[in-house]
Order: sequence, then C-alpha cells, then structure tokens
Amino acid sequence: MKPAKQNEILLESGTNELEIMEFTIAGEVFGINVAKVTEIMKRSPVKPMQNAHPNIEGIFMPRNEVITVVDLASYLGMPPSESNDRDIFMITNFNNLVFAFHVHTVEGIRRISWTNIQKPDKIIYGGQEGVATGIAQFDGRLITILDFEKIIAEISPETSIQYSELERLGPRTESNLPILIAEDSMLLSKMIIESLHRSGYVNTIKTDNGQEAWDFICEAKQSDDPIKNHVACVITDIEMPQMDGHRLTKLIKEDKELRNLPVILFSSLINQEMRLKGEQLGADAQISKPEIANLVNLVDQLTKPKNN
Repeated sequence: MKPAKQNEILLESGTNELEIMEFTIAGEVFGINVAKVTEIMKRSPVKPMQNAHPNIEGIFMPRNEVITVVDLASYLGMPPSESNDRDIFMITNFNNLVFAFHVHTVEGIRRISWTNIQKPDKIIYGGQEGVATGIAQFDGRLITILDFEKIIAEISPETSIQYSELERLGPRTESNLPILIAEDSMLLSKMIIESLHRSGYVNTIKTDNGQEAWDFICEAKQSDDPIKNHVACVITDIEMPQMDGHRLTKLIKEDKELRNLPVILFSSLINQEMRLKGEQLGADAQISKPEIANLVNLVDQLTKPKNN
C-alpha cells in the first residue's frame, strides 16, 4: 500500500476536527489519528528478538530502516487473525519514534469532530489508566481510539518521560504560579504534574481536555482578578476529546484579554506540518513528548517577569 500523504489529509488549523484511520482487530473496530500514520503496508515476515517485551513481535527492515513491530492483538489480549497473510502493518511516527503496529484490517479514513469523541468510562480497557483515550461515534457505530503513547510507554518505558532529566535543571525554587494542564491521558497528565511539582511549580490545575481548560479560563476571566492570578501558563496536548489543543490555542489567542497568556503545545504530534499549524494559531512554544526538562525550561522562560 502507498504511504499516507499527510499534507493532503491534515485539516485546517483550529477547526476541532481530526482524521481517524479505522482498523480492526478480531473484528472489533479501533482508530488512530491519521497524523501519527506514515504508511500502511501488508504484513511482512519479522525477525523475533531475544528478551523482548512479550507484545513485541520482532523487527523488520523495509527500505533499509529497522522498525520494531508491536502485536496489537497480543497487547489488548485479543485473538490473532485466522490468516495473518492478509494482516496489515501500520507504520507510525510520534514522539520522534517509529513503530509498526500489527493489525488485522484497515477500513479507511474518517473525518470527525472532537465533539463527537467521548472519554471512555473508567471501567473500559483498563480502568483509571486505560488504553482507550476516546470513543468516537461514526455512522451509527463506535470506534475505540487507542492511547498509543501509553502502549509504547508500557512496552518501552525508556522512551517515555524520565524524571531523571529534571536533575540537569539544577537547584530549583518553589513557585506558586498557576499552571493549567490540558491532557487526556491519565498516565501522561500524572507524569507532567509530578515533573512540574519536582521542578518547583506546585500550583497545577489539571483538566482532561481543551473544553474543560477553556471553561476554567472563561470562568477565571469573569473574576475581577487579572487572568495571571488564575492561569499563568497553559500546557496542552493536541489530541483530546471534546476540544483539541489547536482549537484551545486558537480561542485563547483570538481573545484580546487572553492573547498574552502563554500557551505551550506539548504533544507526540509535533512534526513539521503540526509545528506550522501551531505557529499559525499563535502558540508560544511547541515541544514533543517526552522532553520534560525542556518543557520546564519553556515554562520558566514564558512565566518570567518581563522588564519594563
């Protein structure tokens, strides 16, 4: 199959829509943000690796690039396909990492509004820190959007946020500046907040998506206090149910009372195309997960009092 042409499918900035690639495992329907997919191809033979994680199928080498293959059915505890010669590898690139996910079929690409994606009930796919990041409704059926960052973090923990990186920041002083975080992944939001606390930013406000963050900002705006007393900096993911980070950025930067509020896009999707989107929307900084020490540095810079 041909590589996905991202420049043809990326949507206009700030519309609160996304493209989902729909795929199946054991007949059940799942989805992934197309922005994470660089290519889909027929399953190829793989070379098993000794002492690898049990959900790692092995490696293969298309066009002289070694790629690790994740058996998604195995990870989800679902049965393999009856005839894997028709199975598919989805080649992905996020967090500056390339992985192949072994799935059973790819059904196509669907455009959908984030408002039609709901956070799944906590009992679905693993409870509080489950692997489903959203449930999308499309043409009368439900598509489970998987948290691929969490999957990779569990399979390869060294690729996720590392608290040890914070040590290179040196001695820190405590700050009570309110930092608002919009992140739908329970695992990542906990790690971001813990990292900020370890770095001295002890006043954090957690929201699960852009809509919750925007509601908080609007409520703060109605008070008689300066907005910086309620929110000094916004750290937002891009992919989130209800409202994505690009839409949140657009709303903040188009509001004359809020446009000076610093916004940092902290996402696995920061690539050339996404960086251009963020710049068009007025984001103050963009950084790829899991660069946590660089994130803290950006918060330092953007919240530093400006000289008159």
